[in-house]
Amino acid sequence: MNILFLTENFPPETNASATRVFERACYWAEWGHQVTVITCAPNFPGGKLFPGYRNRWRQVEQMSGIRVVRAKTFIAANEGLVLRTFDFLSFMVTGFLAGLRGPKPDVVVATSPQFFAAVAGWAIGKARRLPFVFELGDLWPASIAAVGVIESNNLALHWMEKLELFLYRQSASVVALTQAFKDNLVRRSIAADKVAVVLNGVDLARYAPRPRDLSLAEEWHLTGHFVVGYIGTHGMAHALGNVLNAAERLKDVPDLRFIFVGSGAERGALLAEAERRHIDNVVFIPPQPKDLMPRIWSLCDVALVHLKDRPAFAEVIPSKIFEAMGMGLPLLLAAPPGEASHIIDEERVGLCVAAENPEALATAVMQLKTDADARRGYAEASLAAAPRHTREVQAREMMAVLEKVVRGEGSAAGARAAT
Repeated sequence: MNILFLTENFPPETNASATRVFERACYWAEWGHQVTVITCAPNFPGGKLFPGYRNRWRQVEQMSGIRVVRAKTFIAANEGLVLRTFDFLSFMVTGFLAGLRGPKPDVVVATSPQFFAAVAGWAIGKARRLPFVFELGDLWPASIAAVGVIESNNLALHWMEKLELFLYRQSASVVALTQAFKDNLVRRSIAADKVAVVLNGVDLARYAPRPRDLSLAEEWHLTGHFVVGYIGTHGMAHALGNVLNAAERLKDVPDLRFIFVGSGAERGALLAEAERRHIDNVVFIPPQPKDLMPRIWSLCDVALVHLKDRPAFAEVIPSKIFEAMGMGLPLLLAAPPGEASHIIDEERVGLCVAAENPEALATAVMQLKTDADARRGYAEASLAAAPRHTREVQAREMMAVLEKVVRGEGSAAGARAAT
């Protein structure tokens, strides 16, 4: 099959959508499919070009058997609304134009969270008479309303929601990353048999248990410490100020450290707040290359997953859950009860606490720190669960949806539903 895939983020960027699209496409290429990814010059989240790249109208490279076409865009840091919207809109236009060139594919796919990429995918499908598949990585624009970037009664939000529903209806199939996303669409009158649920996963070829990296531990002054690690975007959706509050409550525990690894719109404010309040048990590690991430995970005794206390975030499953499973780590989830907590509880891989409750988070950290037997049990369960949530499984299930669409059957029935 010849697949054309649109995503604004792609390696060497390391955020969740970039990693998901790349690792899954590697399997498709390995299985003999032709995969072309249309993206932009890597700059996320800081809005600065990665070394070796320029913001040209068209750049083509090969990456692990994947043909990568990078289109020129307006570049903005992942913060604020106006400039980021220009960024999204520019990719919608240049991504569409890039998709009109080259041999005709069998199917065009576009992924959210920002759905202007999906607009480009739909338009390419219309222009080239191709079936269009919408991968629903996040319920955008609901998620931007949930973090307060835009008011829920805003007229622009109202029109974005109309566009969102239009794209769902126009697609041959929607591939949702969680069952809650599918339920949300069905409640809004999208046909259930059009929506496949294909859960996120981990690439076990890249993530596996390993001893703590002693050189990194020494570099970041973590030797001999119990480490709770948050690895990922420091954004408005993650409410990481709550982690600072919990860490402050535990500042007298001498061998305890929290690490924040990554970047995002809130990172600067978190750094400043930790310094202002002299919260010395939090270590901020800058963003790291993707191939270094298993070494970073090895520093952690517990993997922390943290989300803002809003109903919209009960519907998401952060991909770092599966990476932590692959590393054989106990998990600590602070989020609204929902899809993610269901997995943690069902797989028995860790503890769940209320979102944005620093006392509950601090108590859970100390519970995990002092109970080595429980920690060991969670780690063993985590490693055992990982093969049920692999990127290869995800690649096969999504490929089944694409093949069904290309055959003209349209319905997403047959893809594994989340339970």
